[in-house]
Amino acid sequence: MSALEIRNIRKRYGDVETLKSIDIALESGEFLVLLGSSGCGKSTLLNIIAGLAEPSGGDILIGERSILGAHPKDRDIAMVFQSYALYPNMSVARNIGFGLEMRKVPAAEREKAVRDTARLLQIENLLDRKPSQLSGGQRQRVAIGRALVREPQVFLFDEPLSNLDAKLRMEMRTELKRLHQMLKTTVVYVTHDQIEAMTLATRIAVMRDGRIEQLGTPAEIYDRPATLYVAGFVGSPPMNILDAEGTGSGLRILGSENTLPLGGAFPNGTTGRRVKVGIRPEALRLAGDDATGGRLTAIVEVMELTGPELVITARIGEQRITACLPPRTSLEPGSTQAFSFDEAALHLFDPESGLSLRMA
Repeated sequence: MSALEIRNIRKRYGDVETLKSIDIALESGEFLVLLGSSGCGKSTLLNIIAGLAEPSGGDILIGERSILGAHPKDRDIAMVFQSYALYPNMSVARNIGFGLEMRKVPAAEREKAVRDTARLLQIENLLDRKPSQLSGGQRQRVAIGRALVREPQVFLFDEPLSNLDAKLRMEMRTELKRLHQMLKTTVVYVTHDQIEAMTLATRIAVMRDGRIEQLGTPAEIYDRPATLYVAGFVGSPPMNILDAEGTGSGLRILGSENTLPLGGAFPNGTTGRRVKVGIRPEALRLAGDDATGGRLTAIVEVMELTGPELVITARIGEQRITACLPPRTSLEPGSTQAFSFDEAALHLFDPESGLSLRMA
């Protein structure tokens, strides 16, 4: 039995269809991240699960019970918002326990639940403070605590870390991961940040224009992107996408003399066929005399040292590639360099449909 099942959910606003036949089934304890750019429909789907919006069609079940039409408070869900939404006149303790107070939970039981939750979130020393006396990270912990204390079947997170600075985001990601591993709760989490998605999720639904482009584990999304959109959206720096044409011996990168020998691995024939070739920047390395696998020759244009790696932008004809190399690599702008890679690192896509062409 699925903890949460989304069946053929659709949403229209007049003539505009914002969600188009969304189907997802979550088992108990899964951490699903809805990932996509602004306007893709991820927050609309979360709001429908929460009861803050109604779908135009389809159904949503928690356990075996349809929750469509049920009031948000009767859905056995808890939601953490981007804006924290704390009561400024209440202490941290009362903010965390306010939902229990409204449900007439006895004071002693309520106080124990609040203190247990505060201990879990490591904010026991903040219980007497008001939200105005807290940092952004502390406020977000209080908002999470208010959701945790209710022990619902499903937790919903709407971009909860987007208001935090980079260091706090990293700390809170670790905290959320720790909490999920401890509590084994079922989570639906909305974000546009692919790092959050990759580090937190047990499964990721990459959304685009109201549809799911790909649903899978972080490793599946990263290693085997189903479409050009997923390939370019997930990864930092993003995957290199090059225009190429099939020849009798492999793939020629358009505008250059580079040919990638693929042997019989290219599906459905080669000669004269246009394709998009994808290769991740970290799959490229400087080619030595004994390099094996594929090879690309490019002119180095820009070098950016990030600390743990040197990010190279290079030109192949009129096309550009990015390579992530060891930080002490010695190169000069304008130099011509050969980059090698394993042929298994290549991804091939149809330029018209954007769909992956699986290697044999």
